[in-house]
Amino acid sequence: MWGSGGLRPHCVLLVSLFVWTDAVPISVDKTKITPPEEKVQEAPQSVDTGLHYDRYLREVIDFLEKDQHFREKLHNTDMEDIKQGKLAKELDFVSHHVRTKLDELKRQEVSRLRTLIKAKQDLEGGKGMAVDHQALLKQFEYLNHMNPHTFEVEDLDRLIKSATSDLENYDKERHEEFKRYEMMKEHERREHLKTLDEEGRRREEEHYEELKKKHADHPKINHPGSQDQLKEVWEEADGLDPEDFDPKTFFNLHDTNGDGFFDEQELEALFTKELEKIYDPTNEEDDMLEMEEERLRMREHVMNEVDTDKDRLVSKEEFLVATKKKEFLEPESWETLEQNQAYTEEEMREFEEHLAREEQDLKQKADDLQKQKEELERQQDQLNAQKMELQQAVEHMEQLKTQRVEPPPEIKVLETDGGHALPAPPENSQALPPGHLQDAPHS
Repeated sequence: MWGSGGLRPHCVLLVSLFVWTDAVPISVDKTKITPPEEKVQEAPQSVDTGLHYDRYLREVIDFLEKDQHFREKLHNTDMEDIKQGKLAKELDFVSHHVRTKLDELKRQEVSRLRTLIKAKQDLEGGKGMAVDHQALLKQFEYLNHMNPHTFEVEDLDRLIKSATSDLENYDKERHEEFKRYEMMKEHERREHLKTLDEEGRRREEEHYEELKKKHADHPKINHPGSQDQLKEVWEEADGLDPEDFDPKTFFNLHDTNGDGFFDEQELEALFTKELEKIYDPTNEEDDMLEMEEERLRMREHVMNEVDTDKDRLVSKEEFLVATKKKEFLEPESWETLEQNQAYTEEEMREFEEHLAREEQDLKQKADDLQKQKEELERQQDQLNAQKMELQQAVEHMEQLKTQRVEPPPEIKVLETDGGHALPAPPENSQALPPGHLQDAPHS
């Protein structure tokens, strides 16, 4: 079950346990219908799972594939045992080189996660938002962050189980994201109408209805996975005569990696012709995000009808059995997105109420921030005034210091001599000899 360059996609629930391989398209003789005899394999290409830990997931699997013991165990392990963690226990037997590399990958991933979480905390904290710590910790579920240094059996077990769960919920989350997108688009349209006068609203509504009518005016859409739909691919994409349609040959033609299964990407490729009837990227009325949602709806429908063992793959046997059913030969008409609005009016009302609450919260936070800004500016003005007063006081003291005059030397008075005061001699004067008196000033 191993391809020349990677794990085979029999474990599609765990994209972590396989690598898709692409093949060169088969050369078909358009004058005769013959089953393909050979497929030339190119180097395998990894497929992005859409998970936030996709790179880590693929790097771990790439190195596990290099260990012969692990490859052999995976070859002999069924899907349920893999999901229950039995394969993870084989990690103890892989080579030292592989374990060392897995340790390094885990340390890098823990570091990356911590950096992202720190950035998210700073961003939300800076906006005044409450940080959801439980949601942040949930991002670590696919590895044991309590041991950030070595990759152990528990890490592989967590990686497998997280990938299984996340991939099973991936389509559901995509649908919810698309529903929010559609409601936001309608909300913005309604808000725009409020800004117009009566005549402007009338013209805008007429233009909107005209676009809806143009979008709905398209050729008939074949029921996905029906004989009519596959025959159209057979004729227009493969260039073969629809009268010579053969389900087995069709399967071999479009099993591009030759593994005996239609995976999700191979199935979705079959609906391109149908989607081109509805969507044109050059048309104003056609939304390419809606096209991808339609593609997803078609793929899910075929999977639900044909994938009997629910492994998210369509085997050749499942496909051939389905081509014998009444639903394949005489299908019901297919209702497109414009016939199945993504949301109800009640959901739209709740969505707009939620937006209004968010807008009110943001307005309140903006008002609070404005008040804080004004208070900080007031305090800054006070500090500036105090600083100015202090500066003026210092300058005044400096002026007094420079203007101060030195006082005259102090004169000491001696006792009177006959009622006349005698000035004290200078401190540096010498005493007169006996019998010599200093001349007294005349009165």
